[in-house]
Amino acid sequence: MVTTTTTVRPRLRADAVRNRERILAAARDVLVEQGADAPLDEIARRAGVGNATLYRHFPDRKSLLFHVLLYVNQRIIERARQALETEHDPFEALRRMVLDSADERVGALCPMLGSDIDPEDPQLVASRGRMQRVTQKLVDRAHASGQLRRDVGAGDLLVAIARLTLPMPGVRCRGDALLARRHLQIFLDGLRTPARSELPGQATSLDDLKDELCRLPQPPGRGRR
Repeated sequence: MVTTTTTVRPRLRADAVRNRERILAAARDVLVEQGADAPLDEIARRAGVGNATLYRHFPDRKSLLFHVLLYVNQRIIERARQALETEHDPFEALRRMVLDSADERVGALCPMLGSDIDPEDPQLVASRGRMQRVTQKLVDRAHASGQLRRDVGAGDLLVAIARLTLPMPGVRCRGDALLARRHLQIFLDGLRTPARSELPGQATSLDDLKDELCRLPQPPGRGRR
């Protein structure tokens, strides 16, 4: 049976907040480098905390993976909102959101969520909603400016980010992050008007995705401690 991951947490002290942030940042990097079965001891070591501190914040692997995804999503959302507020050029705001997503390696993390994570957990639903709304705003502004080709939708953008930030198959390549940014920049160049080709099918909207992003089927055995 799938169980919810939502918990009510007491307000953390400043030092506990810093420890939690360090753990989440370290976990993101280690999980991208070594996969979902990366040793939690290595995550604690990379974060500069003891194992007891890690387990105090995240009692098991499932909890840690869940909160890393929320952490990464929120970082992308905040940077996208900042781009909306500070960039006068709508396409530049869009470009910043796409490349910031590459820095967070969101595509490498999404498939790590095992089947024991409830995709309808209220925190995940809310996080997806915020991500979709800010993406739609970026796309709408770029369309209104005439810089973004009309046959590309917000759903196309999110799918491309997820796919183009996946790690190279079969090898842990140190150059993955640079390659992801390189290929996303090629993708971005293809989004500009005037369009040089006709795309097959229709633009993918957020409704078309039906909240299926980051809900890929997983092999058995995930969620071990």
